[in-house]
Amino acid sequence: MMIDARFARMIILGLICTFICCLAGCSADSDTHRTGTSAAAPGSETGGSQIAGRAAGTAGESLECPIGKNGSNLTRSADREPASQPAAAPLTLGQLIRKYPNAIKTNGPRIKEIALTFDDVPDPRFTPQILDVLRRYRVKATFFIVGRRAAKHPALVKRIVREGHSIGNHSYNHPQFTKLSLRQFRSQIKRAENIINKIAGFRPRLIRPPYGEITEQQLKWAEAQGYKLVNWNVDSLDWKGLSRQQVKRNILSHAGKGSIILQHGGGGTGSNLKGTIEALPDVIETLRRKGYTFVTIPEMLNVPEQK
Repeated sequence: MMIDARFARMIILGLICTFICCLAGCSADSDTHRTGTSAAAPGSETGGSQIAGRAAGTAGESLECPIGKNGSNLTRSADREPASQPAAAPLTLGQLIRKYPNAIKTNGPRIKEIALTFDDVPDPRFTPQILDVLRRYRVKATFFIVGRRAAKHPALVKRIVREGHSIGNHSYNHPQFTKLSLRQFRSQIKRAENIINKIAGFRPRLIRPPYGEITEQQLKWAEAQGYKLVNWNVDSLDWKGLSRQQVKRNILSHAGKGSIILQHGGGGTGSNLKGTIEALPDVIETLRRKGYTFVTIPEMLNVPEQK
């Protein structure tokens, strides 16, 4: 009987020890799950990443507590969520032009034609003087109209159209399109378009983005709606308030076959476009002597002016 009693006590002590070990293992595993940190076992994955994977992939599952031969806690490895991929960088303007060559243009065919374009009109400080020069030299140009300015100066818009120039949409109030949502972009185009339509009697097909910048999503929408986007390949940099000679040099040193030249017929508070107005006769005369013909953007690109 003494032997049987001693044997029974040994069995009971063994069961108690096993139970205590199991409780200790489950407590450690539970604490690790809550804090998201754990010591790594030799030769295994880092404990922190293992717990993080489990927390992501096994939410709501009960924790297991099997006991290994050496008393260690052998938690099962859970399936991990695949790592999220970083968002692709937006395409640059150059990449957009290459990807959508029919939706956005920076120049015309390689023939001896030049298109003069004037942004940010109408502006009573500068636009009438530019129109006077163009009329004197019998040159037709393309003017990109800001809707809010058109609403303030409708007579100038009517004069531009009456004198045979082409017009395009330059947004409602000249924001940077790349900072706008698609809905905000559409609103800019439609608000300006509605104002121009009330004054000129038609909706322009041409759009020039302020600063020349646009997103791929905006470009795709514009193309689907039948618009044609037009940037430039010769920049006068006249918005900097440059002198007559500087503006003239910036244009003539880069102009060539099919060039679309960017100038401004309006500006912000304190803008000085005197250099553009004074350089315009020299630019026209010099390019004519070289055999160039001046055309509007619709003529150059063979697209309708109206939608």
